[in-house]
Amino acid sequence: MYSYDTVVEALADLNKRGFTHNFNIEFDQIKCLDTGICLLPSAFSITETYRFEGDTNPADEDVVYALTSHDGNYKGVITSAYGMYADAVNTAMIKKLSFIDPA
Repeated sequence: MYSYDTVVEALADLNKRGFTHNFNIEFDQIKCLDTGICLLPSAFSITETYRFEGDTNPADEDVVYALTSHDGNYKGVITSAYGMYADAVNTAMIKKLSFIDPA
């Protein structure tokens, strides 16, 4: 597993490693911001997770998820705040995604 000091560093390296799509949660689906396509969470797996804690500001608490579609057509990232700034909809959606340990 990789280790990163910042969210920006994680996103840049994941992009270099093929996680090139940007995803967003919209209602009960995951939308690919690059293509506009919407897919159900059951079509994806979380392959990597990186958590960042804000040392001085709780608003800096963030999680970066690397997602891969089961058909292999989409690899990308989604970010989500956690703690007191977490969006309840995002938290519920992330729980619907399965996690695959690549090791």
